[in-house]
Amino acid sequence: MCGIAGFVLREGQAQLADVRAMCDRIRHRGPDDEGYHLDGGCAIGMRRLSIIDLSTGHQPMSNEDGSVWVVFNGEIYNYAELRDILAARGHRLVTRSDTETLVHLYEEEGADGLRRLRGMFAVAIWDARQRKLLLARDRFGKKPLYYAVLPGGLYFASELKCLRLPAIPAHLDDSALRLYFQFGYIPDPASPFRAIRKLKAGTWLEYDAHGNVREGRYWRLPPPVAEPAPGFTEAEAEARVRETFDEAVRLRLVADVPLGAFLSGGIDSSCVVAAMALASSAPVKTFSIGFEEAEFNELDYARLVAERWRTEHHEIVLRADAAALAYEMARCFDEPFADSAAIPNYLLAKFTARHVKVALTGDGGDELFAGYDSFRRVQQLAIYDRVPQALRRFVSIAAGLLPYSSYGKNYLRMISRPSALLRYFELNYAPYYVRKNLLEPEWMLPADAAFLTRTFADCLLPEDAGALAQGMYFEATANLTGDMLVKVDRTTMAHSLEARCPFLDDRLAELAAAIPHSWKIRNGRGKDILIRAMASRLPPELLQRGKHGFEPPFSVWMRGPLRDMLHDHLTAPRFLSRGIVSPGFVRKLLAEHQSGRRNNERWLWSLLMLDLWLREAEPAGRYAEAG
Repeated sequence: MCGIAGFVLREGQAQLADVRAMCDRIRHRGPDDEGYHLDGGCAIGMRRLSIIDLSTGHQPMSNEDGSVWVVFNGEIYNYAELRDILAARGHRLVTRSDTETLVHLYEEEGADGLRRLRGMFAVAIWDARQRKLLLARDRFGKKPLYYAVLPGGLYFASELKCLRLPAIPAHLDDSALRLYFQFGYIPDPASPFRAIRKLKAGTWLEYDAHGNVREGRYWRLPPPVAEPAPGFTEAEAEARVRETFDEAVRLRLVADVPLGAFLSGGIDSSCVVAAMALASSAPVKTFSIGFEEAEFNELDYARLVAERWRTEHHEIVLRADAAALAYEMARCFDEPFADSAAIPNYLLAKFTARHVKVALTGDGGDELFAGYDSFRRVQQLAIYDRVPQALRRFVSIAAGLLPYSSYGKNYLRMISRPSALLRYFELNYAPYYVRKNLLEPEWMLPADAAFLTRTFADCLLPEDAGALAQGMYFEATANLTGDMLVKVDRTTMAHSLEARCPFLDDRLAELAAAIPHSWKIRNGRGKDILIRAMASRLPPELLQRGKHGFEPPFSVWMRGPLRDMLHDHLTAPRFLSRGIVSPGFVRKLLAEHQSGRRNNERWLWSLLMLDLWLREAEPAGRYAEAG
């Protein structure tokens, strides 16, 4: 596990000081080692968090004659199998590192070799013979990779802070920030800066010294199915889920350093801990976080799992300075990011890193096995597909005429949408009328559905796929990558902790896609097939409770320790004078929340994160230059 950075210049010689400075900004991702390789205008570098092959896994790493060099962030879980294949083909491998397999696999198959990898990775490979650089990112985008293609060359890095360079224009991207107000994050491939992009999950990019760019995709998540394949039974599905999941967990137990698991008290992390315990001879180390506010505390459920599997259990109750954490979150993510669950993730990672260097997590279970309540709700709302378009337009007009304070206004807007996709966005993301009142007109997304369709072209299914399939595919290909995995990566790597996600094994994901909706959602319960496959391993109390998100008690904090900070930032002339939001409506949101009339925590937190980020971003490029 590492942080990587580098560049390829079209003219001139690369300087060690430049690539070293880029890597120094991500020292937290790799405090154990550093390394660099320069070749003409190319410079690649890394900061290493040593997990496998501690003594000989130094990067950058090359092939036998030094014509191919690699820097790599992540883990390749099937590297031992690949080593045997490559050795049989005559390659000489001199380390036990998974990194070395990437060099020789590239020699054999080029970008096509990416299909063979099982793991998480962001990789940069310099081909000295052909004078070209290959960038690639894992299937779900667990590991980040930013890049900028400029007239003078290409720059890349694991985190955005590495690319805040004089050579890279710092003009803000208005269209990306509009998406932030809809989703609470900036979806791939956009970034908050016009010149910088994120490499999409499951894709590669090739750049040569003449400035030519080629792009390709090596993997796409299969769409979820409504009906099973002929002969595929529920009993077989249960058995295959259990077997494939257990294999995914076993692969992720390979490490030369101590490892453990996050244990939230929910189904997914409990499944991970159970599989780890079955595969381990020693007690599993588990780590949980709770809150002083009882209604948000899940420690009792985590303890049930810890006791069932006799883990070495560690827990912490959050008693933190919420205002100080807000500043830490803004620095941690480098871009506007409004998922408040980042705070408990960040503190849990900090706590866990005192004991281990690797932690397995339950991320991905909800997306692949239909665990979110929104999936069941969108199923229930399918009846509105039958409503004539003319009547929907009438409902939309009626919703627009109601005052903002009317309850049900956003619901009417949602059911009036002309497609299942737009209804899903209205149901699960920022309501239209909140955005319309909050944002100045030029900051609203275009009203046409085609805009979102273009933006998420790789994350959407044909309209006739149905609302549930659309929602599940969007969550697994867009929201998972842009929100959940960003949250996991930044909060863990901030503390030099590697996170591994067994649910996001590609073979398990492809199996989940082949399991029909009716086996995943049954009698109002999501993840039904997963729960039945794992039921014997879980305490009965977990099977009987509903879905609970991993959220901090933000609504309470915003009426207490965060109250003054919110008011000071969101009503400050510096924030309001930017012309993004309506000053009067911001004050209304604050007043409603403080009085308890509405819970506006989501909006208030997203605005605070935007303001804190803009204050950091402005010195590198004044907001007025965004244009």
